[in-house]
Amino acid sequence: MNEQMRAVALGGGHGLHATLTALRRLTDDVTAVVTVADDGGSSGRLRRELGLLPPGDLRKALGALAAADDGARWAEVFQHRFGGSGALTGHAVGNLLLAGLFEVLGDPVAGLDEAARLLGVSGRVLPMSTDPLDIEAEVTGLEPDGAVSRIRGQVAVASTPGQVRRITLHSVVPAGDTGTGAAVKPPQACREAVDAVLSADVVFLGPGSWFTSVLPHLLVPELHDALVKTTATKIVILNLVPQPGETAGFSPEQHLDVLFQHAPRLGVDAVIADSDSVPTPARLRSAAAELGGRAHLASIATPGVVGRHDPDALAGCVRDALGATSAKEGLSWR
Repeated sequence: MNEQMRAVALGGGHGLHATLTALRRLTDDVTAVVTVADDGGSSGRLRRELGLLPPGDLRKALGALAAADDGARWAEVFQHRFGGSGALTGHAVGNLLLAGLFEVLGDPVAGLDEAARLLGVSGRVLPMSTDPLDIEAEVTGLEPDGAVSRIRGQVAVASTPGQVRRITLHSVVPAGDTGTGAAVKPPQACREAVDAVLSADVVFLGPGSWFTSVLPHLLVPELHDALVKTTATKIVILNLVPQPGETAGFSPEQHLDVLFQHAPRLGVDAVIADSDSVPTPARLRSAAAELGGRAHLASIATPGVVGRHDPDALAGCVRDALGATSAKEGLSWR
């Protein structure tokens, strides 16, 4: 009997949700490794008020992997946002539940595992770091003289009208922990996330907000090293449309170039893109080859919906790409 292939998907937000929804059609052994730098909305409020990991992207990943039968009602409640005009306005039920689990159990990984049991998740959701992280970006186009500006925070970076050139990542030590005011330190990887990457059969990066959801994984030293060292097949899934602010005007191959700039030692085996989103296929194939991989173009967008991957089509393209890059004995997709 073939063993289910171990898949690990790295990202955040709606992009990671798309990958996880597709992977559920292929294997039960899926681990999501999620960015934890969100500082806006409900997640940002809980992060500032409680000093916890921002739960929003973690909640979305759990929802994507939730069981379609026993966990369906809980998944619906988990995603529900309160209306009204009071203190709970805008908060998602799942964000509050995760915040409570993090505080009661004193361990975000244990809290996520408990939430996964509640939702009937067969895989696992992990943070890329157990510390909340901050993104800082070098941006051009904001100053009339063309000088480079530095902006900080995921929301600020994602919404900048300038051109993001490069990002850095760090964790913040609260003032009460140092006695000398808030301080920054290098980001520390979640140990379970590192282990998942090292033991995976296939690892996915993207789609998603390139500078705030995809690239941050490459800036956590231990996670970066694991991505370089793993023997897993590595697949990059490109966005359907450029992201306003972050990657406005970027070609598909520019996304790969930025990936290489942030992680020069990272090789990839395959690059998946929507055929209607690639103006010059030959350039993308050349860019993928420079990273050691092969470009796979197919119609993977949801008809009539801008910027949304079709889960079935994406799952089929993943299957084809994996079949073209490896034949792991004794392992199979569902």
